Amino acid sequence: MAETEEDYQDHPVRSFVLTGGRAEPLRPFRIDTLLFATGTDDPLPPTASRQTRQLLDLCSRMHSLVEAAALLGLPTSVVSVLASDLVASNHLSWRQPIPKADTPDRDLLFKVLNALQKL
Repeated sequence: MAETEEDYQDHPVRSFVLTGGRAEPLRPFRIDTLLFATGTDDPLPPTASRQTRQLLDLCSRMHSLVEAAALLGLPTSVVSVLASDLVASNHLSWRQPIPKADTPDRDLLFKVLNALQKL
């Protein structure tokens, strides 16, 4: 299904304006990086954008970078820059998801089981 002119919604403000002209975040985030508000009492500066304030509000519950971008309707690159600014100001914290543990080889488990049964 092709997008029609009515379906297309562009942001009235360009991405480079939202990020202050920066294309790279201060910290290298992956799209599955988890973001959450620190609960600091320090208010955001009056110059903080609406999108920055929305991101901080959204991260009162933990979200991945890509989830936050989807919920805000912004590119992940923009949310990455905004999030890195909020981390630098101690309004957000972040962590990488816990990696799945490597599962042991099935053959090895059978060998161990057989050896235990022989004891």
